[in-house]
Amino acid sequence: MKKEEILGLRTVVYKVDDLLRAKEWYSKAFGNQPYFDEPFYVGFNIGGYELGLLPEDKDDAQKGEGVIAYWGVNDINMVYANMLELGAKEHEKPTNVGGELMVASVYDLWGNIIGLIYNPEFKL
Repeated sequence: MKKEEILGLRTVVYKVDDLLRAKEWYSKAFGNQPYFDEPFYVGFNIGGYELGLLPEDKDDAQKGEGVIAYWGVNDINMVYANMLELGAKEHEKPTNVGGELMVASVYDLWGNIIGLIYNPEFKL
């Protein structure tokens, strides 16, 4: 396979058992309103990337910690604190992982992990 075939991250999907509440929470947490809003899917454009919400049956929900998608931020401490104020739970406090690079993560109200990253070296 050629490297041109893999274009990079496009969409991160979080499963939630209360789509209306999740839409409101993510709108506040990311400071953005959905561009696509249907009973089967809610989509946000976050800096050119898709954040999607899918309804799930709570009885079938299984959340894993094997993969964390990190959303770029300018002020990791402020964004992390804001998400905690909105009801998210701590997963990993803001941590320096070398140079100026910082990572943090929280559990949303539905048990999904939201990763945050400050990386001044990353350029689109």
